Amino acid sequence: MSMVMATPSDLHEFVMIQGNGVKGLYEMGLKTLQKQFIQPLEEKMSLENNEVVSQESIPIIDMSNSNNNCEVEDAICDAAEKWGFFQVINHGVPIQVLESVKDATHRFFELPAEEKVKYTKENSPSKKVRYGSSFRPDAEKALEWKDYLSLFYVNEDEAQATWPYACRDEALEYMKKTEALAKRLLNALKKRLNVNEMDEATEALFMGSRRINLNYYPICPNPNLTVGVGSHSDVSTFTILLQDKTGGLYVRPEDRHGWIHVSPIHGALVINIGDALQIMSNGRYKSIEHQVTTNGSKNRISVPIFVNPRPSDVIGPLPQILASGEKPKYKNVLYSDYVKHFYWKPHDGKLTLQYAKIN
Repeated sequence: MSMVMATPSDLHEFVMIQGNGVKGLYEMGLKTLQKQFIQPLEEKMSLENNEVVSQESIPIIDMSNSNNNCEVEDAICDAAEKWGFFQVINHGVPIQVLESVKDATHRFFELPAEEKVKYTKENSPSKKVRYGSSFRPDAEKALEWKDYLSLFYVNEDEAQATWPYACRDEALEYMKKTEALAKRLLNALKKRLNVNEMDEATEALFMGSRRINLNYYPICPNPNLTVGVGSHSDVSTFTILLQDKTGGLYVRPEDRHGWIHVSPIHGALVINIGDALQIMSNGRYKSIEHQVTTNGSKNRISVPIFVNPRPSDVIGPLPQILASGEKPKYKNVLYSDYVKHFYWKPHDGKLTLQYAKIN
């Protein structure tokens, strides 16, 4: 295959059909970014125009304060309301579990292309397992510089049968070990939603399904011309993100000017509120735009767990919130329809929320 790969079809053939990913482009010795990856100026965060406010940082919450759990819960609720993003330390997930899933992520993406291609849309043994590049290659103005493996958890047996062996056990262990953290976060967040009792049905509405992604951002020859992930908010209830020490995640909280870098902290996990919880909280908790830059000298990985309603759930402002007479800002929508709307188009900031807004 020529290194030029001038046509979109050549690029698609190499990256996706053959399973090389954008990692394969870098490993070919690519010196200049292919034009298909060059982002329009309005799509890319400009580090040169003071749009990044590096002196600010998102909240860091120490969850080990067992003597004053109310203080920890209040800090979580405050961060969810005012920032939409925060980091947690001493969260109870063993460091070794975090390191193992990072190692497993590298191991999967180091596999030969003929192994990874078994999990593309055309070849995967399950619709719940997907290896790919970029977000919506058929709809984007420019491609994102990222490879990913997406794993939707149904049950242990299906995961054992269909998830790639190279990362299966570590991804499952990471998911299991974060479950207690997810429940603790939800128990804190419900305090300001007037949800007093958390029965099984209510808990399932908030966290009835989970998806884990293994993300790989290869070294980029022209990092100033493209993005790893374009600006978007997650469609989850909330997301639990493990990032490595490379950095590159930027967030833009409401009521603040510019983008803020989420500096990596060893052993920490990044938590961000998703659209589903913004809708269910009637806007009290905020899902926040974020994006990932590319790096000219280091590979980067991240491993998010998206904690979601079930696809069959209808989400809307909780009755407990509206009981006080508060007017709903969002319609009731089938969660699977909301997610389809998100995946139907390229990353576009927070425009997906318009789908559920009451005009």
